[in-house]
Amino acid sequence: MSARLVERPVEIEGRADQRQVRERLRIIPQRLSAAARLLRVQADVVGIAKHALEQQPRLFELLPIGAPRARQASPRVLIGAATAVAVVAVAAVLAVVLSSGSSNPLKNVPAVGSLVNALPGAADVNALFKGIPQRGTALGAPTAPVTMVEFIDPQCPYCRDFETQVLPSIVTRYVRAGKLRIQMEPWAFIGPDSIRGQAAELAAAEQNQAFNYSELLYDNQATENTGWLTDSMIAAIAQSIPGLRVHTLLSARSSAAVQAAQKNVDNLATTDKVTGTPTLFVGKTGTHGTQVNLASPTDEQALVTAINNAGG
Repeated sequence: MSARLVERPVEIEGRADQRQVRERLRIIPQRLSAAARLLRVQADVVGIAKHALEQQPRLFELLPIGAPRARQASPRVLIGAATAVAVVAVAAVLAVVLSSGSSNPLKNVPAVGSLVNALPGAADVNALFKGIPQRGTALGAPTAPVTMVEFIDPQCPYCRDFETQVLPSIVTRYVRAGKLRIQMEPWAFIGPDSIRGQAAELAAAEQNQAFNYSELLYDNQATENTGWLTDSMIAAIAQSIPGLRVHTLLSARSSAAVQAAQKNVDNLATTDKVTGTPTLFVGKTGTHGTQVNLASPTDEQALVTAINNAGG
């Protein structure tokens, strides 16, 4: 299905109007270039979903709340997410080409994040991770004897429960004590907001702030697949993290490095046969851990037992 742009005559009533028309004509090539970049990103996203479908021979259905422990991935959801992103990308192209110099909603975003006018939970998140080494998507001392790998979706409600009710205790008890290292794998399978959140988290990882960003995102998570994770919300999270370079993060979301990282997470999820989130693997550092069977997203005891058994 194609869209056709209809040109309308412009009435020029003076020199000021003529200047406005010339200015609009001047910026059209720039907007077309931006539109082309958006389409390339959309093509990459569709490619990721296609790859996931090719690697999933079985259909996994979404399970009701209160059933198994994780949000389950469905190929129909994956392709639906890719389709939705495609529609969003096309709409963005039309908006870029047709808009006549509308103001940038992010122009007043501060350059560096702080706790001034921060989102709810920002101070607690800052205190939770302060002083703990972060490198990319890894949290904790590289010499920690035990490693936990976590696959989480940015808009998964089960992940929110785990990250906000279980993770803080694990960080305080094991990570801060140098006993545990956590490797985050932000996996996007629920919908377009997942992909946007994943890109933002991976961009934050480039500044060694992935865990701060992820935790604050979960503290302010809204209903999945409602379009809640807008550019403004992504920026609001970023500017609520002290020291984070906000505009650098916003620009990095569409970078080649972040896109490559997204594909790497998708490939790893396929290799490890991950079918839902949160999915946790715990084992001695340097080995592939064993999956932790959580009875619920807040089953802290099962995780503590796995960490202790691995030598934590």
